[in-house]
Amino acid sequence: MRIDHFRGFEGFYSIPYGDTTAEYGEWRKGPGIELFDAVKRELGDLPIIAEDLGFLTEDVLVMLEKSGFPGMKVLEFAFDPREESNYLPHTYSSNSVVYAGTHDNNTIKGWFEELDKATLDFCKKYLDAEDDLVWKMIKTVLASVSDTAVIQMQDYLGLGGEARMNTPSTLGGNWQWRMSKRDATKKLAARIADMTRTYGRCER
Repeated sequence: MRIDHFRGFEGFYSIPYGDTTAEYGEWRKGPGIELFDAVKRELGDLPIIAEDLGFLTEDVLVMLEKSGFPGMKVLEFAFDPREESNYLPHTYSSNSVVYAGTHDNNTIKGWFEELDKATLDFCKKYLDAEDDLVWKMIKTVLASVSDTAVIQMQDYLGLGGEARMNTPSTLGGNWQWRMSKRDATKKLAARIADMTRTYGRCER
């Protein structure tokens, strides 16, 4: 189970009921680690993923560490040539879940097609690749030290932005992509299986 907006359990922005803007809102303290301690006492250890994307304060980082939950890494967030990024695979810890992109991101192919030259050049340099970049990204995700890796089917199929699952803050056209039965070829299955075995992402 993935807990979205994990940082909100440490602190959240509260806007008075009825206000049409956030002008008079205020930050309030969330239930914090005590909530997750109570859940663990009642239900034991659960397979929980903390969606910890975005700007995180030190208090949130401490809460995440105390919870023991794996955080998220999204490779499409990693390649800003202007600054260091903790989304680059060499910075990962094993207690994490890595995605090439999530349901809220463009597909890998669509993402590459939107990049500016500086970001694309840095991406190629980091991946050590000039072509077949979609599969190179998939390989990089699977080869990382993260305990869990997630690849969307659209990326295994090499589809572009037309197959994007969701564009946040938009209405219409979202959550409509469907995979065709004819796309599930033996050739694709064999390639996925081979890469999965190569990087130890399957039960032996």
